Amino acid sequence: MSTITENIIQQLKTLTLLEAAELVSTIETTFGVDASSQITTTGALNNDTSVSPIEEKTEFDLILEEVPADKKISILKVVRVLTGLGLKEAKEMVESAPKLVLKGMSKDVVKAAQKQLEEAGAKTQCK
Repeated sequence: MSTITENIIQQLKTLTLLEAAELVSTIETTFGVDASSQITTTGALNNDTSVSPIEEKTEFDLILEEVPADKKISILKVVRVLTGLGLKEAKEMVESAPKLVLKGMSKDVVKAAQKQLEEAGAKTQCK
């Protein structure tokens, strides 16, 4: 790596998140590029223009699909812990299944919550 590149990298490491976002925006405007698009070299190497970048999903939703009547109280307790809702709101959520419990969370958070709900007896879906 050249010394110029190394100096730029060192300067980039000192930027705040806001400054980095501003830098990306300025680069996009100045050079007429879109930093959010991904470049794949596989298609260029194989002369295959049908290859498109695969975007990995980073935000997930957890839906409470079904609540057996005999498991309602234990599921209600888990819903309250996961959402921070009061008793009344959590009860309404459980009784009106299917219902969105968590929205836009990381995969790990959703999977852990899904496991808790299913251990309590609920049927859930992760999207």
